[in-house]
Amino acid sequence: MDERKYILAVPNFSEGRRTEVVEAIVDQVKNIDGVKLVSYEPEHDFNRTVVTLIGEPKPLKGALINLASKSYELINMEEQSGTHPRIGAQDTIPIFPFKNISIEECKDFIEDLAVELYEKCEVPLYFSGLNARCEERKALSFIRKGQYEGLKEVAHTDERKPDMGPAKLHTTAGATILSADFEGLTAYNVFLDTENVQIAKKIAKAVRGPSGGFSTVRAVGIKFPEREGVVVSMNMFDCGKTPLYRTFNFVKQEAVRYGVAVTGSELVGPVKLDYLLNSLEYLLGLENFTKEQILETHLMD
Repeated sequence: MDERKYILAVPNFSEGRRTEVVEAIVDQVKNIDGVKLVSYEPEHDFNRTVVTLIGEPKPLKGALINLASKSYELINMEEQSGTHPRIGAQDTIPIFPFKNISIEECKDFIEDLAVELYEKCEVPLYFSGLNARCEERKALSFIRKGQYEGLKEVAHTDERKPDMGPAKLHTTAGATILSADFEGLTAYNVFLDTENVQIAKKIAKAVRGPSGGFSTVRAVGIKFPEREGVVVSMNMFDCGKTPLYRTFNFVKQEAVRYGVAVTGSELVGPVKLDYLLNSLEYLLGLENFTKEQILETHLMD
């Protein structure tokens, strides 16, 4: 039996439009022994790319440092813009326990990673999730308030200064948020048959936790220029408690009041098998269903 330890990392850098830049950054995590590049998802309108990696701690740490270093080198936050909230070139480095590793080990991994990353690049760092230095900073939204442009004006204050580095942002790279947590987010888009982005925004407001929706969901209503219609784009932080089918049905129900049809949905990047199975059980009304009934699960180890 494989007793090696594995961490899931989902770093997010602030470029999704310049293909040559995206490829140069992602090249830093390719073909590394002990690290598997699962996927990378450039998003034009958001102007960010989400990378999914699974790796053993030591080689993964080196891969993440190289990834961030290249992001700092090639992305200038004074020139970058997009619809996704961000504070830095390498905006976030969140990690999660994947196999044979504890959450405490993941927290320690982030602390060690932060020291090595700052020593190499001297870009200010914030800690979020279980590594947060205060309750407010557990939430990305608190750290990102005002985004890069707003944060650089208040980064000198006690409330908003970085956790590592000087009380200011890097002049071109901004800052990076590092975190360990139990569960990663699932990015999920639901598409609407209308060009009225205000409808998508109203539905997003209804579905997201802070404005009365699901506590584990954050959502925005946006227009993707590359496709017809508008989209309710969701970050789902616990698809065990709030399954995909529940948010999909909720968006459909809200769309009815505006006379708008849902045309489909999309998962951005990988998703846990369990999060698909709980929707399958609901949609098919399955009783006494177990994961072991899926033949391919017996090959996973």
